[in-house]
Amino acid sequence: MSQTPDAPSAAPVPPVARREPLTTTQLGRTRTDSYAWMKDENWQQVLRDPSVLREDIATHLKAENAYAEAVLADMEPLRETLLQEMIGRIPPAESSVPVPDGPWEYYVRFEDGAQHPLRVRRPRGGGEEQVLLDADALAKQHNYYALSQTDHSPDHRYFVYAEDVQGSEVYRIQVEDLETGELCAPPVPSTTGSFAISPDSQWLFWIYRDDNGRPSKIYRRPLTGGEDVLVFDETDPGFFLSIGVSASRKWIVIERGDHDTNETLLIPASDPTALPVVAAPLVRGERYSLTHWNDRFIILTNAGGAVDFQFMQTPDTATGRENWTPFVPYREGHYLLGASASRGHLAWAERRDGNIHILVVPEGTEGDIRAQAKAIGMDEPAYDLTMLGTLEYNAPILRYIYQSPTNPAHWYDYDMASGERVLRKIREVPSGHDASRYETCRLFATSPDGAQVPITVLMRKGQVLDGSAPLLLYGYGSYGIAMDADFSTTVFSLVDRGWIHAIAHVRGGSEKGWNWFLDGRGTKKPNTFIDFIACTRHLVSEGYGSAGRIVAQGGSAGGLLMGAITNMAPELFAGIAAQVPFVDMLNTMSDVSLPLTPPEWPEWGNPLEDPAAYDLIASYSPYDNIAPKAYPPVLAMGGLSDPRVTYWEPAKWIAKLREVTSGGPFLCRINMEAGHGGSSGRFKRLEEVALVQAFAIWAMDRTYRT
Repeated sequence: MSQTPDAPSAAPVPPVARREPLTTTQLGRTRTDSYAWMKDENWQQVLRDPSVLREDIATHLKAENAYAEAVLADMEPLRETLLQEMIGRIPPAESSVPVPDGPWEYYVRFEDGAQHPLRVRRPRGGGEEQVLLDADALAKQHNYYALSQTDHSPDHRYFVYAEDVQGSEVYRIQVEDLETGELCAPPVPSTTGSFAISPDSQWLFWIYRDDNGRPSKIYRRPLTGGEDVLVFDETDPGFFLSIGVSASRKWIVIERGDHDTNETLLIPASDPTALPVVAAPLVRGERYSLTHWNDRFIILTNAGGAVDFQFMQTPDTATGRENWTPFVPYREGHYLLGASASRGHLAWAERRDGNIHILVVPEGTEGDIRAQAKAIGMDEPAYDLTMLGTLEYNAPILRYIYQSPTNPAHWYDYDMASGERVLRKIREVPSGHDASRYETCRLFATSPDGAQVPITVLMRKGQVLDGSAPLLLYGYGSYGIAMDADFSTTVFSLVDRGWIHAIAHVRGGSEKGWNWFLDGRGTKKPNTFIDFIACTRHLVSEGYGSAGRIVAQGGSAGGLLMGAITNMAPELFAGIAAQVPFVDMLNTMSDVSLPLTPPEWPEWGNPLEDPAAYDLIASYSPYDNIAPKAYPPVLAMGGLSDPRVTYWEPAKWIAKLREVTSGGPFLCRINMEAGHGGSSGRFKRLEEVALVQAFAIWAMDRTYRT
């Protein structure tokens, strides 16, 4: 609430959410939720049209936003300064490195000051640029605008794009005739934003998103419009779907599966209306994916106990498991990430000791493949390599990006035949960046069970390590997603102010291989939280920070981490920044109508059917474990049209923190015009980053004052 006119010096008063206790009995266990009313019973409609949100909920969320703004009002000048610093590190106008395809090269270009890019192309040998899509012009017609996939047809006649105009990740697909510049087919509504164009340029395949927000069917229609034909109907509500075309353009590839299991179906590109055929039948607990390479498939799989995965091969005419033979055998500690093929070479990426390496072999290599591979690696203690893949199937050029916390992204084209490497682009920092002013180091914290947890640290060179520097510690730790040591233009606003920025590579990610993920999911999920606390204590013991003067940050499943560590060790932190936080975990994993609930059961457990899973989730679910003790200030941020972490999770969490605990203040900010990713636009999104950093500085200054 804002200050009253007759008491200008009074502190802002937080909204008091009404309590309507709702008791649920499940598997013989009972829980009571006083704030369940914040979930609109028509939430599916709200995702697609936020204006239909129930009035009492909208009023409460607006009051929360006003309170958060009032509490941080004194930080407004700093927020603007931080925002302008961040904008100053982004080129006003910039272009991506062109990708060649036949007679054209395609690229993305931002005009001076534009929030959204142009999709463009130009003749490969040089010539006039052609604008395929002006996303900035389209975005000006909406409060929110985001593109998912964009692609051109193989014959270069059509341009296809998927657009979201409310942040709910429900995309419509448009097809443009590049000869006329006009849309040439009715839009495809209610899609996930994922599609594929058949190599003969005749057919459009896409994934339908159902009323529960799940990818449930794959359809096909003529590219320029016509009858929709069901290609595949996914009957398992826990499975995700994807569709694409092999680099060889010989196969249309469908993948279905969850975090543990998947299956691939193939449609020959020579017969795109054929029914999909299973490459190898689903085996629970086994994953595999296919890379087509001339007359065979290279198979990335964990079959046979290959925890960090192995490569196998099989003829493309005989894809069943009985035909698979070893290609790159499993080696513990070498976590294989994926492969990319050209006609004459195969490249793959693997993670070792937290860093990524790229290896290349020519067609015809036999015997010990790994020993004969050319390796691409870097010398820094912490860095990131992103293998973008081969540019054209008939050419030996592989593109990758190198970056580190101190060095901006470098785009390289690597000739796999000659070994020659060409630097194509260095990410520009217009306001200036001198890498020699900063240093990166890799630390290891010992978790209570002995696990060595990596920490990546970025700080000013010569930083005194006496515990006096403010510290921001970031964490995620879920789904096997690694938090790589990449370059961020935003963190330097803190580092240049004397902050130390650290990333805790906790279990649940895959920084140390797939076992690192398995050791932080399901029944072992508490390891994620314990690791983060161990990293915090290690940084304190080494002088990188002081207990009670550290700000922790995480988003989505990393917001679950934030909620858990706040309950477990609130005394360690000066503030908690939780973006789209997954904190109402027990209720969410018990609600089968929500988009991600069935697909997430392999990750967390199913509290509807498994009493042990219920009890484990209940033991750490942040919303269910808030305790009557002093908590640090919390900033919880959400999006009204977010289908992944619904708006009511942060709203309920903050309301209960105020009810149960002391300390705070507890701030909730809901973006009423966006979803999971926050605001759209390359500059607009920075407003929320600046808010988080201003909150961190405010929380730290508040701690020092007290």
